[in-house]
Amino acid sequence: MSGPDHIRTAVADAYRDEWGQVVATLIGFTGDWDLAEDCAQDAFAAAMTTWPRDGVPHRPGAWLTTTARNRAIDRLRRDAAGAAKLRTLALTEERDEPAVDEIPDERLRLIFTCCHPALPFPARVALTLRTLAGLSTAEIARAFLTAEPAMAKRLVRAKRKIREAGIPYRVPPAELLPQRLAAVLAVLYLIFNEGYSAVDEGDDRDRRTLTAEAIRLTRVLVRLMPQEPEPVGLLALMLLHEARRATRTDDGVLVTLEFQDRSRWDRALISEGVATLDQALAKQRPGPYQVQAAIAACHATAADAASTDWPQIAALYSELARLAPSPVVDLNRAVAVAMADGIPAGLALVDELAASGLLDGYHLLHATRADLLRRAGRTAEARAAYEDSVGLAPSDAERRYLAERLRGL
Repeated sequence: MSGPDHIRTAVADAYRDEWGQVVATLIGFTGDWDLAEDCAQDAFAAAMTTWPRDGVPHRPGAWLTTTARNRAIDRLRRDAAGAAKLRTLALTEERDEPAVDEIPDERLRLIFTCCHPALPFPARVALTLRTLAGLSTAEIARAFLTAEPAMAKRLVRAKRKIREAGIPYRVPPAELLPQRLAAVLAVLYLIFNEGYSAVDEGDDRDRRTLTAEAIRLTRVLVRLMPQEPEPVGLLALMLLHEARRATRTDDGVLVTLEFQDRSRWDRALISEGVATLDQALAKQRPGPYQVQAAIAACHATAADAASTDWPQIAALYSELARLAPSPVVDLNRAVAVAMADGIPAGLALVDELAASGLLDGYHLLHATRADLLRRAGRTAEARAAYEDSVGLAPSDAERRYLAERLRGL
């Protein structure tokens, strides 16, 4: 008989590793999202009472899937509609039973269904975290600073939309795969960024859960789609950003890349990120996430701020602007040009962006312009730009940082 702590750890590990697979398998079997989640929860509850007596099974995922499937069958047998559905499922399985090595991983179907373009983007994010990562509604709500009832309604509406719109539970056909994969990657990167941007003490712990889940889900996607380079590029990008997390704030004040303590960066994550990026680039199909990871690698592998390869970073931002045009990308390129070719060259690009009005209300436009004006010795203009950026900054940590820069003038 195993000790209670050992069992709790085993069930927690199985929940983290197997939840998405168990739920995905049950959705594929029953077509009922709520039933799948309920029966998966029942299976993990059963593990807490059965495993102390019988021991942790050699394949916990298989045990949990079988238990959850049996619970689902019992639930379906209790009503006439469910019994009819079971007969249909039995006939389908007898007629179309695939070979074992032909059965696709159900999680891949679940990922693409959760991230279907017909669903509103916030619903895709919430549904992915609920069904694939196993986060509770309360955990998701806390992480996104949203009221729990509102998040619960969002999840209910998403499942209803899947049912009523007949969104297929499948991997999209080849001609739709690039577009749909981009939607999946956007969801995973947003989940990561929501956690990574947590710099205020009050919401830090709950939101940091999101970075771990985003990395874990991206690892799953890489394993499920090994031939696709962009998921690998996204994983590299996440790892390289995560390596710098501990140095991003100091006593609640944001610390910019230039002033971060590089001796505290996680060198193991940087090495893994660079190696992962090399795997993606070896496929010779560059995409936006690979280019962003290459930029992050330039920063992560520089010995200090002074040795950063700014000409290379500027060239990479030009490539990123070609692959994924965006005024934010143009703003970042302007910074790289300023560092590579001189402050006046970069400031001219920033002023062009400001005149275009495309980034009105974006605090980093004003913060970037303020920093370049400061470096150019145009103190009065820098002070006005810093004041604009302080008023627009979305977090206390960023406001404190910008206010300190303003006082430093």
